[in-house]
Amino acid sequence: MRRSVMLDPKAEAAPDYRPALVICAYDADEAGWDPVEDLSGEPWNPTGARTLAVAGGEPEALASVLSAHLDDRRCRGLLLVGRTRHSDAFRLQIRAENRSLDGGRRLDSLGPGLARATAPVADIVRALNKAGLAASASSDSEDDAGSYLLYRILSSLPDGPDTPAIGLLRAPEHEPDAAVQRAVKTAAQAMASHLSPLPRSRAN
Repeated sequence: MRRSVMLDPKAEAAPDYRPALVICAYDADEAGWDPVEDLSGEPWNPTGARTLAVAGGEPEALASVLSAHLDDRRCRGLLLVGRTRHSDAFRLQIRAENRSLDGGRRLDSLGPGLARATAPVADIVRALNKAGLAASASSDSEDDAGSYLLYRILSSLPDGPDTPAIGLLRAPEHEPDAAVQRAVKTAAQAMASHLSPLPRSRAN
């Protein structure tokens, strides 16, 4: 008599070779980006990558959480999402200064004065404009949690060709949530197009 065997669903699942892209709206009160679009409970994913949504929170703790994700070599990018009070267009912040969260001192006495975003900024700006969303790149840093997170995460990354793509997208202060969500998806897709599938050893 043949015995029935219960199959483990996880054992049947095919390995996922898509690189992970973390998306984090760092302000806990920000409602413009909702990673779950429908009643399925599944987050939205760009073509060629899978998203990991990280909720906003206290900046120092959040920096540790985001850095821990990036320590996993299956995670190949991070898109920070916030607001700008300096522009009526979307902004890709391309650098962050070595400043403490309160702006009164250097964050890292031994660190570089500036850290530059590693995301494909020009491609993101181009994609946003093509989608009908006015956008530009800016080297101006804003005194908020976004700049703090961008510098802290970039400065902690190891040097080398395998550096993850890190970017900061800022939406105009009063931009409607629907436009913010469309911008986040557009930016994430532009980033995902530069991410290579994971080697088999990293996908497990």
